[in-house]
Amino acid sequence: MAKPTVALFDYGSGNLRSAFRALERAGADVTLTGDLGAARRARGLVVPGVGAYAACMEGILKSGLDTVIRERAGAGAPVLGICVGEQVLFEEGIEHGVETRGVGVFEGRVELIDAPRVPHMGWNTVAADEGMRLFAGIDPAERFYFVHSYAAKTAPPGALTAICEHGEPFVAAVERGCVAATQFHPEKSGDAGYALLSNWIKGLT
Repeated sequence: MAKPTVALFDYGSGNLRSAFRALERAGADVTLTGDLGAARRARGLVVPGVGAYAACMEGILKSGLDTVIRERAGAGAPVLGICVGEQVLFEEGIEHGVETRGVGVFEGRVELIDAPRVPHMGWNTVAADEGMRLFAGIDPAERFYFVHSYAAKTAPPGALTAICEHGEPFVAAVERGCVAATQFHPEKSGDAGYALLSNWIKGLT
């Protein structure tokens, strides 16, 4: 059986090398691309992202990726966001008092975590809603790797979420329809991250 095709989109911000390797290991036929046609045609689209929300959105808008994400979401074509790639799927992000419009697939905003120590860096557990496809067969005690200071704090309507605690609860992962995303880095999360990516890729077949 042919491996499902996955487009890992390069818009100038993302941990591309390790994400590519992790997706490939998990069973995908991965293409690293900045081509919108390839992003439309692939069975799955991965939206990476590291750094500032506004800078990532600038790259997404300049590349036209925002349009493709919304098209895929409307057509039932799978999308996976990772780290800031999750954050930009929400309606807006607020960093240092500056509001930036997001892609808007999920309702809500991304804000600074209210915690004694930021960034939230290192391993942490998550509490996933029953029925989340990303976490199928994954032990609830498993830990995932986080590096961030901002996060969405409320679940979008109709979505399943995994919640993490760091100073306060925040959305560590979200699923609604064909769109899924993680605030943590599955590609840096060892066997647990491999299992999560494998679950997503199995859903592409």
